[in-house]
Amino acid sequence: MDKRLKVGILGGTGFVGQRLALLLKDHPYFRIAVIAASENSAGKTYREAVAGRWKMTQDIPQAVLDMVVKNINQVDEISREVDFVFCAVDMPKDQIKAIEEQYAKAETPVVSNNSAHRHTPDVPMIMPEINPQHLGIIAKQKERLGTKNGFIVVKPNCSIQSYVPAIHPLMAFKPTKILASTYQAISGAGKTFADWPEMCDNVIPFISGEESKSENEPLKIWGSIEGNVIKDNQEMVITSQCIRVPVSEGHLATVFISFEQKPDRETILELWRNFQGLPQILNLPSAPQPFLTYFEEDNRPQTKLDRDLGNGMGVSIGRLREDSLFDYKFVCLSHNTLRGAAGGSVLNAELLTAQDYLKAKN
Repeated sequence: MDKRLKVGILGGTGFVGQRLALLLKDHPYFRIAVIAASENSAGKTYREAVAGRWKMTQDIPQAVLDMVVKNINQVDEISREVDFVFCAVDMPKDQIKAIEEQYAKAETPVVSNNSAHRHTPDVPMIMPEINPQHLGIIAKQKERLGTKNGFIVVKPNCSIQSYVPAIHPLMAFKPTKILASTYQAISGAGKTFADWPEMCDNVIPFISGEESKSENEPLKIWGSIEGNVIKDNQEMVITSQCIRVPVSEGHLATVFISFEQKPDRETILELWRNFQGLPQILNLPSAPQPFLTYFEEDNRPQTKLDRDLGNGMGVSIGRLREDSLFDYKFVCLSHNTLRGAAGGSVLNAELLTAQDYLKAKN
């Protein structure tokens, strides 16, 4: 008997939904029971629904090829067939907030890839290695929703997934100022070079909404639970520029940082080399070992060479040196559709399962 949890993918025909379908193939904890999308795809088989717009380099998993896509608005019906859902829908933010709460109130936990609930005060925004303690707010969220089992957990934006992990081991030295410029792959917009030829030989110095996310979301991640809400960290300021570059996968960041108590360079390197988060300690299936990799070479990390470290779930760092305006500067890199999107959501679900927040309904 298959004891894996039954999973639904909401928005299963989109870029992140396709990536989730691949990541959940043969997963030891989860199996796909439902794929749901908009009414345009509902009623079609999955192969029909993604025909002509399958964007992954790997083939569609056999297990979902002939699965009939459901309408995401069939909340009660889908909830009866799954233990929890991943949400990766492409809808207006107010509609996403509403439908995620509908599923939660139908006693179906939601592991969201969307931004709609990232700043809802009692919804934890989790990077599993960084702030697993924020799962403690779920009990308060359930009280608000009036649920026994239903809740929402979100993953942060892909633009912060490279530099927040690099800074986190240094938090004891109290960062005060951070400047992070990100150089973001086109897959972050759900695109490939085939359907976005304008990006070839081009750089676009603006990505709508990204700089605000880069500057504000880390403050919640490094915040603390106070009563019924998560309060943002008030001890640092972050400024950012987010730039679209002609790269298929991988977000690179250049980081400048100052501290209240400046550590020496060897201390920083030692903290990076030895850092383990809870997913590494628990040996979760998607957890990279190691989480952080520091390169001594001056020309690393490189997007093409290093984005797939740890099956795309590792974070790489390089070029640590002192700076004339800040204390230090360095470069870091993460895979935006694995660590930064679908893979981050799967790791969140693995952590929730290991911590007994996700379980079989029957």
